[in-house]
Amino acid sequence: MTFSELNLIEPLLQALQEEGYTTPTPIQEQAIPPVLNGDDMLGCAQTGTGKTAAFSLPLLQRLHEAGPAHPAKAIRALILTPTRELALQIGDSIKSYGRHTNIKHSVIFGGVGQVPQVQQIRNGVDILVATPGRLLDLMNQGLLSLKHIETFILDEADRMLDMGFIHDVRKVIAQIPAKRQTLLFSATMPQEIQKLSASILRDPVYVEVTPVSSTVEKISQKVYFVEKLEKRALLRHLFQEEGITRALVFSRTKHGADRIAKELSKAGITAQSIHGDKAQSSRVKALTQFKNNELQALVATDIAARGIDVDDLTHVINIDLPNEPETYVHRIGRTGRAGADGMALSFCDDTELPYLRDIERLTKQEIPVEEGQPFHANYSKLPLAGGRTTDKARSASSGGGSSNRSGEAGRSRRGQGGGNRRPNSTQGASQGSSSGGSRRPSGGSRGGNR
Repeated sequence: MTFSELNLIEPLLQALQEEGYTTPTPIQEQAIPPVLNGDDMLGCAQTGTGKTAAFSLPLLQRLHEAGPAHPAKAIRALILTPTRELALQIGDSIKSYGRHTNIKHSVIFGGVGQVPQVQQIRNGVDILVATPGRLLDLMNQGLLSLKHIETFILDEADRMLDMGFIHDVRKVIAQIPAKRQTLLFSATMPQEIQKLSASILRDPVYVEVTPVSSTVEKISQKVYFVEKLEKRALLRHLFQEEGITRALVFSRTKHGADRIAKELSKAGITAQSIHGDKAQSSRVKALTQFKNNELQALVATDIAARGIDVDDLTHVINIDLPNEPETYVHRIGRTGRAGADGMALSFCDDTELPYLRDIERLTKQEIPVEEGQPFHANYSKLPLAGGRTTDKARSASSGGGSSNRSGEAGRSRRGQGGGNRRPNSTQGASQGSSSGGSRRPSGGSRGGNR
């Protein structure tokens, strides 16, 4: 299918052509027609599946076809997102896709002065992209009104929950007209998000693409067993000796991100850190430099990196393994997009072996161990968790033989001798397989609190 087959108007098709996009991703193919039809939607999709275009293209078309706002300068659509970075990226997408329309938009977020943002709103915007804190702040000051909202889009709802914004989200929803189109997108569907969706969606179309267990199939992965104190030395080695030219590096803590970036810079590797304690201006500057290939390494925490979308990113490096396996999938999904090659490298010390086991259980893959590196630590007989142990055949002396799995003893490993293995996959340019088309979930009627 091409975008022209989705009944998009010529101004949008022209913009897409200028951006070099011809083929929609699965979520775009499934979501655009029902959103154009005015349906509510519940979308379950990972970062990088193309969901921003899936909601922004039909939104732009509906507003364009509806004509000028009534009353004049009224905000007609609200897109609520958890982080400044994601808000800015959504704003950039709307600007690109809507360049041949007269639709105006504005992006508001905290951490910067509000005066320019307020002035844009006073001049009139059709679409407002906002983070919850700044939005509520301006609403409480009486500087903007949501009483004319026709479309409400809640993006990355699970991250809103993780960051403690769910109560703010409910406050915002209480100020929006009950008669509206509502789209909710979330990478995962914890119980709280299910309750929220049931309360705000009416007979929604349900779209799910790229199940979490399959998002990593097209990405080559390796794990490095290394002592905790030698992780930064190993990272320097990868940049200096292994030919890595650009990588998004994940650290578990803000302090760790700063320290890693500082040590890389001292070693002559251009690097910056990005996390919640950084000033907004420095975060935007670092991300822009990274996108423009002016940095070799962008060191980020999970929350700061949420929504980062960088073209042609070849490497993601987990200097710390996350304690939630879903987070691992989110992290490495930022590479290997649109059919490009992607490599995810993860450092694992002895305390992180249980995290590795959980990741392999979720992704249903064994991640090969890179033993041919100067900081290799032999963890072949250490417990994973609960008395389970790694298979002794994984030791460096195993000669690369295949080992058998032993019941629930975690994923048994194979000594890969540092091979650069790509798991079997036939996925092409689209971001994963779709779940068989959009559909309405059973019992999809709207709960009373609209």
